[in-house]
Amino acid sequence: MAVIGHFIGGRPVSKGGRTGPVFDPATGAQSGEVELASSATVSDAVASAVAAFPAWADTPPLTRSRIMFKFKALLERDIDALATAITREHGKTLEDAKGEVTRGIEVVEFACGIPHLLRGDFTDQVARGVDVFSTRHPLGVVAGITPFNFPAMVPMWMFPVALACGNCFVLKPSEKDPSAALLLAELLLEAGLPAGVFNVVQGDKEAVDALLSHPDIAAVSFVGSTAIGEYVYRTACAHGKRAQALCGAKNHLVVMPDADLDKTVDALMGAGYGSAGERCMAVSVAVAVGGVGDALIERLAPKVRALKVGPGLDPDSEMGPLVTKEHLAKVSSYIDDGVAAGAELVVDGRGLKLQGYEGGYFLGGTLFDRVTTDMRIYKEEIFGPVLSVVRVDRYDEAVKLVNDHEYGNGAAIFTRDGDSARAFNRDARAGMIGINVPIPVPVAFHSFGGWKRSIFGDRNVYGMEGVGFYTKMKTTTARWPTGIREGAQFVIPTTG
Repeated sequence: MAVIGHFIGGRPVSKGGRTGPVFDPATGAQSGEVELASSATVSDAVASAVAAFPAWADTPPLTRSRIMFKFKALLERDIDALATAITREHGKTLEDAKGEVTRGIEVVEFACGIPHLLRGDFTDQVARGVDVFSTRHPLGVVAGITPFNFPAMVPMWMFPVALACGNCFVLKPSEKDPSAALLLAELLLEAGLPAGVFNVVQGDKEAVDALLSHPDIAAVSFVGSTAIGEYVYRTACAHGKRAQALCGAKNHLVVMPDADLDKTVDALMGAGYGSAGERCMAVSVAVAVGGVGDALIERLAPKVRALKVGPGLDPDSEMGPLVTKEHLAKVSSYIDDGVAAGAELVVDGRGLKLQGYEGGYFLGGTLFDRVTTDMRIYKEEIFGPVLSVVRVDRYDEAVKLVNDHEYGNGAAIFTRDGDSARAFNRDARAGMIGINVPIPVPVAFHSFGGWKRSIFGDRNVYGMEGVGFYTKMKTTTARWPTGIREGAQFVIPTTG
């Protein structure tokens, strides 16, 4: 059985101590043991990054960019191996895992342009003989704490930009699917990244707390649940660190009466059931406006029933298992709760067993109709293949649902009417809006981030928001002596 360790100082490291099991979600069989870092191990990783920082920060941005170019090429070369590792530990289909790596590569491509992105500003002659210029500088050693649902993509939302800006990085991936992080570390080393610039510590809360309190960590990026995200943000800030925490979601897709229902249903299938609903941008609520609910359910229900659920490595599978046995039980309990609360269970995914995979963590696609806002299945993030349909009479009621919810990650509208689409874009209180696009995750040269309790901190990830988060500004005012001026000056220079 494989023992999955850490990556510190440019090499795999095994420290022993506490471990946790890693499972294959398709079979339920244990596939490995992951080491859980102590605070001492975290300190070793941080010390390695601290030692590497001066030389890396002094490396020309063009040289850093060339390493990112090589890293991109290696990711493309090894995308199948990365995707397979993800599928074996997470459970998502192989094609979905490849898609995850591809979206991560987009951020690497953005980071390849870092020489341009780090260019400063210069103003000539702000006063007689005085110039002002600004430059961006790396923070130092920064950390990323990432979730199980995207073990490659979410880390690549963070570290390519951080590294390209001249920082050193310590990654704490999820202990549920830890192998992808080590593969990424090996590829960075192969691309020419100096030892110590990128480190991986596996672990649980002990490792997280060690990162949040370590005096040599300058900034922390986090993606995960709202409860943990708020803890991470508050703790990091209390220790004087820059912090961003991207958290939970309850994404609504508003279906207007004029929407193309066939395309809408296809969108809901992919957005609601892709990756078994284990996405922070998954659509978990469809809001049927003005009597379109019956037609929507009529088209949607048979597709949910026909969803091909199976092991992620099977090319015929459209949806794989959930990540753990405990998460399967949690999502199933939400379905139980929805039934008890009076929601209409149109398609029940509970009790799914596959021949040869009886121990797997499988749950079929589940569809509720006539869900109301007081129900737990509406209020809370389920993070599973459970779609709720809420019916309202008017557009303004649909927008009110979006805006009244505590989460504001993403929201979408499906309509043929430009006026409704434009109004929704302005009215909806969410960080990412889709107009006839169900999962509006921005491309890498924009940025990802929600509103309300879907985010803590004032910076989104990747794009220029990422460059801003991982750098600090220095502004210089310069005058060179010319022999013209004599004597002390006691006022701020002016243009006079």
